[in-house]
Amino acid sequence: MKTLLWIPYLFWTLVGYLSGSVLYGYLIPKYFYHVDVRLLSDDGNPGTANAYKYAGFWAGSTVILCELLKAFLPVYFAARRVDPTVLPFAFVIAAPVAGHAFSLFFKGKGGKAIAASFGAVLALFPNLFPFAALALFYILFSTVIVVSPHLFRSIVTFLLFTAAVLVKVTVPSVRLGCTLITAITVKKHLDSYQGEAFKIRLGRHHRTSG
Repeated sequence: MKTLLWIPYLFWTLVGYLSGSVLYGYLIPKYFYHVDVRLLSDDGNPGTANAYKYAGFWAGSTVILCELLKAFLPVYFAARRVDPTVLPFAFVIAAPVAGHAFSLFFKGKGGKAIAASFGAVLALFPNLFPFAALALFYILFSTVIVVSPHLFRSIVTFLLFTAAVLVKVTVPSVRLGCTLITAITVKKHLDSYQGEAFKIRLGRHHRTSG
């Protein structure tokens, strides 16, 4: 691809990164509910779960909608203005997730980017396989084969999500984009690891490792 043809992809990558860098999980509880989730929570994560926990249902619901949209919209609009099948589009897919994880507006700090990841892959519509795979593994490891704590659940989910995409999806940009998303989210989760034991529970039974 000629250098000039990279410019639209660089533009949408920047748009996605800046959009992802707006941490609604911190801003909405802080300025509308006067709650700083980073100070109150054990993990300091400015995300949806802590917004629900410390600011309430309406704050959490507003946060999750904004977090989904901030990743969905730049990827969705970019896919309708440039070719989403070529490799550079992978960076457009991953950009909002990178922005949330390493926010420009919060000195490179950010959240774990789970909601942003869902928003980014949902924007690949009509190719819904990545979104469905991510949702399926989260549901599986939250309700059937329960992996805990949540840190390990997310890591296992994202790793299997990427494996499924690499097996089933042939589009280079989607394969690389999903791999980049997993690399970002797994790193953010590992950064917050504090020695918790890995547990699996099936029904009433559980197994502990570590």
